[in-house]
Amino acid sequence: MNWEVVIGLETHAQLSTQSKIFSGASTAFGAAPNTQASVIDVALPGSLPVLNKGAVERAIRFGLAIGATINRRSIFARKNYFYPDLPKGYQISQFEIPVVQGGKIAIVSPTRGEIAIQLTRAHLEEDAGKSLHEDFHGMSGIDLNRAGTPLLEIVSEPEMSSADEAVAYAKALHSLVRWIDICDGNMQEGSFRCDANVSVRRPGAPLGTRREIKNLNSFRFLQQAIEYEIKWQIETLEDGGKIQQATVLFDPDSGQTRVMRLKEDAHDYRYFPDPDLLPLELSDEWLEEVQAHMPLLQEEVSGKFMNEYDLTPYQARTLTSSRELAEYFESAARDSDSKVAQLCANWISGNLSAQLNEEDLDISQSRISAVQLRGLAERIADGTISGKMAKEVFDVMWAGEGSADEIIERKGLKQISDAGAIGKIVDTVIAANAQQVADYKAGKEKAFNSLVGQVMKASQGKANPGQVNEILKKKLG
Repeated sequence: MNWEVVIGLETHAQLSTQSKIFSGASTAFGAAPNTQASVIDVALPGSLPVLNKGAVERAIRFGLAIGATINRRSIFARKNYFYPDLPKGYQISQFEIPVVQGGKIAIVSPTRGEIAIQLTRAHLEEDAGKSLHEDFHGMSGIDLNRAGTPLLEIVSEPEMSSADEAVAYAKALHSLVRWIDICDGNMQEGSFRCDANVSVRRPGAPLGTRREIKNLNSFRFLQQAIEYEIKWQIETLEDGGKIQQATVLFDPDSGQTRVMRLKEDAHDYRYFPDPDLLPLELSDEWLEEVQAHMPLLQEEVSGKFMNEYDLTPYQARTLTSSRELAEYFESAARDSDSKVAQLCANWISGNLSAQLNEEDLDISQSRISAVQLRGLAERIADGTISGKMAKEVFDVMWAGEGSADEIIERKGLKQISDAGAIGKIVDTVIAANAQQVADYKAGKEKAFNSLVGQVMKASQGKANPGQVNEILKKKLG
């Protein structure tokens, strides 16, 4: 309670172009080391960079999605530093004038509710190579395949006050860049990674000295790293120590951060405009063209689902967590009444998501198509099958053994909804369970549930549960 936490995130989103930002080399993941290193990416003498238009378009798309200012004129600069996997000794980035300025990302904070995190900027830059340590003894290897890969570095304002908020922001950003199709978001492959700037201060005091945690490539590691860093900084200050500005790495095995190097400031990088690249100038016509091809954003689709299908805000948020999931739901619910649409939403969020998670599959890999799921929902809605029967049908559908109608017919799963037929079964059960009937009439509610179970058993699970309850209560009354 005596400390305030201040967090800002710098996120590197790898743009989904097939070639690199300044060369025609491939960006495909998994190639043998150094087979995708272009002479341009390592700045061999006589080579000149040429800007990838697709990377710029994706940056524009992001700026439009977050309501940012898109600078009609921006500049590429050389960021000078030495690192083994940066053989040319500088990284081409944007400094003074980025392509995107401002904007905001909406999140739900566990403590502050719905808030908007302001962004400082989003700028284009190239990635460096990668140092390899695991497969070598007493030395390191260098793989330059990633050198020149197009990145959009997205910088937030230091407005987050907990690890939970930082994770919520990172997840919202991750969802957005995938939704507008500018980044595949694959964190295991390094397509989306975060650097967290963390500092603490006494309430009302100036900002504390920050430490930057580099290259966090999972939401779990982001949470753990920030929580550890907050604890370490507070304990250090309370013990009379000082925080030194530094770049640190998070070790998942120990759950601790450790210093990699003392942190540089901007002037240490000796930024200057890249002499090989002209300023980037964007026309109003091109911006209008990109805007015209933008998809509806998550908030818009969420609102549409609530209006058209009568979904709750929670359901709508869940079903728009990814564009693929939203498209699956819409395909399933299209031209259906609200009851069928609600059933589709519940089955997608429940049984289908559980099955996908269990087998580590994406919605695009679902073994049940959206049309098949709608068929199942329609049979539940019209009373052909009960919820319990539907689970059996779902499992058989997942195994690839036909549509809901085919499975229901083949397995004889049609629900008994004839009031006369159910009434006869109820009469038989009442006659055979005089003690339970007496217990119910004496006020023991559990006896009623037992009688319902007896009726369902006598009907081999096929009687409509709602009608069973209604008829049994009427006859016992």
